[in-house]
Amino acid sequence: MFVVIFGRLSCPFCVRAKQLAEQLEQAGNIEGYRYVDMPSEGVSKDDIAKTAGKPIHTVPQVFVDQQHVGGFTEFDQFVRDHQLLSTSSTA
Repeated sequence: MFVVIFGRLSCPFCVRAKQLAEQLEQAGNIEGYRYVDMPSEGVSKDDIAKTAGKPIHTVPQVFVDQQHVGGFTEFDQFVRDHQLLSTSSTA
């Protein structure tokens, strides 16, 4: 399982999504992750919307194995639903 997170460094939920991906990687529950800083890599919300197949209004946007999961809340729920960590980062 590989996670890609599109976000901005100034976004607290982007930081939390990255931290959750780091925890998953350290626990050996994902093969790895890539954090894409949208401004520095020239990626727009419209670019992500094309991949997600729907309009994107917020960041972060998280993909697991190229499937759009959603933002941080949805990513956190995905981790809970799949029991990828014993506890989630929302505490």
